Amino acid sequence: MPRGATHRAAGGLATFAARTAYAGRLMNLRVFQTEQEAASTCAARIAEAVRHTPELVLGLVTGRSPLNVYRNLVELAARGALDLSRATTFNVDEFLGLPPEDAGSFRAYMDRHLFRHVNLSTERIHFFDGCAPDAEAECARYDAALAAAGGLDLLLLGVGPNGHIAFNEPGEVLTATSHRARLSRETRLSHVMAFGDDPSKVPMAALTLGMAAVLQARKVVVLAFGVNKAAAVTAMVHGPLTPRWPASLLQLHRDVELWLDTGAASGLHGRRLDEARTRHDGT
Repeated sequence: MPRGATHRAAGGLATFAARTAYAGRLMNLRVFQTEQEAASTCAARIAEAVRHTPELVLGLVTGRSPLNVYRNLVELAARGALDLSRATTFNVDEFLGLPPEDAGSFRAYMDRHLFRHVNLSTERIHFFDGCAPDAEAECARYDAALAAAGGLDLLLLGVGPNGHIAFNEPGEVLTATSHRARLSRETRLSHVMAFGDDPSKVPMAALTLGMAAVLQARKVVVLAFGVNKAAAVTAMVHGPLTPRWPASLLQLHRDVELWLDTGAASGLHGRRLDEARTRHDGT
């Protein structure tokens, strides 16, 4: 049985659903004055987790939010404080139709910002093939590879302004397994800089992990920075569970940390928010 399989069986979707009434209170809020402070602290925590469990299975995300985390991880690796030689990675999504060498692909992003600068073994890096001739078969292959690895130990996520996580976009329903996702206009526009500021060049669809892999990760760390993420963060923490805000389903997870700056946290309220601010202000 793959490592963690028993744990996942015990912590499956039915168990998560049973926690609905109170799970939102378990979200661990970490509010920092600046994105840079949050990123350096988060990178140090990831490095600590890898030291504790060298065979850690990491779920990784792209976009602007994790950039400073990856920069800090590269610095830690250069100082000998991070050894990823036994770790395994699975990225959560990839644009459909882009080869890995395309500068706009998420694989190229990861190569630029992390993979080329650390000692991850190539065979331990897992990615969707955006050019696979059969998207459905590629998604099934990816889910099988993740299951064979024992699932995700630590999943790093961002959240879109519309509440999407990975490329699970808002809608009437959400999909459990990896799947082909049609991207919203808002999501495509958020990636336009990687395509020469030409919206017409941003792919219309992507391959993405489904909500089951997200909810079955043993720990989830969500990064959100800037006031433009405040509505999504507020829906994630305080809102009702709804596929119209996919991030709200993280309320069902047993171990979620939200790493925020003050802008992203500006819509939150309550005693635990005050405690999170106090802890990181040092007062």
